[in-house]
Amino acid sequence: MPMIIGVLTVEYTLHGNDSLKGKRRVANSLKQKVRNTFNVAIAEAGTEDSLVRLRLKVVSISNSERHLQSRMDKCLAMMEAVCDEEMTWSDLEMMDAD
Repeated sequence: MPMIIGVLTVEYTLHGNDSLKGKRRVANSLKQKVRNTFNVAIAEAGTEDSLVRLRLKVVSISNSERHLQSRMDKCLAMMEAVCDEEMTWSDLEMMDAD
């Protein structure tokens, strides 16, 4: 059975943020909620040098593309609902693990 990897990329704009501590607070809160709810890997990727942009990548693997799509859709919806910051972009990429 083929394994499929799903990579969800979500970008936020942190309006009015002027400190690394503020950005870290938002990132860590989101990462903890997503990990605890969906049992996925999540990390900041590519926006470490910015105080007002936050890009998170969520990664999961499954042998069912439909199950993976559903999990990532729910993850995206929760990330939008629980975070007060503006979500400016999201993308879901599916790829074969073979």
